[in-house]
Amino acid sequence: MPELPEVETVRRGLAPLMEGQRLRRVLQRRPDLRFPLPSDFVARLEGRRVVAIERRAKYLLFRLDDGAYLLCHLGMSGRMLMVDDPDLPLGKHDHVVFETEAGLQVRFNDARRFGIMDILPDEAALTSHPLLAALGPEPLGNAFSGPVLAAGLKGRRSPIKAALLDQRVVAGLGNIYVSEALFHAGLSPRRSAHTVQGARAERLALAIRDVLTRAIAAGGSSLRDYVQADGELGYFQHAWAVYGREGERCPDCDCLEPGDVSGVGIRRIVQSGRSTFYCPSRQR
Repeated sequence: MPELPEVETVRRGLAPLMEGQRLRRVLQRRPDLRFPLPSDFVARLEGRRVVAIERRAKYLLFRLDDGAYLLCHLGMSGRMLMVDDPDLPLGKHDHVVFETEAGLQVRFNDARRFGIMDILPDEAALTSHPLLAALGPEPLGNAFSGPVLAAGLKGRRSPIKAALLDQRVVAGLGNIYVSEALFHAGLSPRRSAHTVQGARAERLALAIRDVLTRAIAAGGSSLRDYVQADGELGYFQHAWAVYGREGERCPDCDCLEPGDVSGVGIRRIVQSGRSTFYCPSRQR
C-alpha cells in the first residue's frame, strides 16, 4: 500500500497539472470502489475548479472552488495516471476519469478496488470525517516533535513498531518507513513503546522526519503497483537501509563481522502479520 512519501509524490505530480483548472468532464465508470461513491458524485464535481491539492496522512484532498473537498485514498493498487490524449482508450481498471479544461485527463486506475473517494461539503467536515477524525500529527508538520511523540507513546505496552503503525500516534506512517526510521534511531522494533521517551523519542522523531523527507525527494518507493503521477517509478528503495535486506550487512555497522552478536546481519521477523527488518547489533 502506498505510504506517505508515495502519496506526497503523487500530490506534487498532480498539483501543477490540476490546480487552477476547471473539471470540464468527470466520468464515473462504476458505482463503488471500496465503498459506494456519492450518488451525486459527477454532478458535484463537473464544472468545479480545483483550487489546491493537499494531503492529510495517506489521503489526497482536492479543494474545490465551492469550498467542498474531494477526498481520495489510493488503496493498495490505486494510481493516478496522466493522459494528454483524451481519445486514448480507457483501461479495464480506469474507474474514474477527471478531464480538465486544458484537455488533460487524470485517470484513477485501481485493479483491486481498495481505493476510496468521497466528497465533503466544507473544511469543517474534514475534521469530523470518520477516516480523518482520529488521525495523529503529521510527521512532517511543525506540530510533530520528540515530546509530542513521547506523549503519544506514553503508557503503550505494544512493541514500538506496532505503535508507530497506529495512525492515532503518527499520521501516514507505514510498514516500510517505520522499519527504516527505527533503524536510523537505533531502536529495536521489539522495544515496548512506553519506554521510548526523552532522548529516545527525540531521536526517533528526527529519524521519522529525515526518512520521509529523503523518500519524498527521491520520488517515493517503487513497489509493484506504484507509479508516480507522470508514470515514472520512484527509486527510494535503492537507499533502504534494512527493509527487504534480510541476511545482508546494514550500513555503517559491523554486522556479519567476527563478534557480531546476531550472526545473521539484518534480520526479518513478523509482527502483527507484517514483515519487520532490523539490525540486532545496532538496534536496542
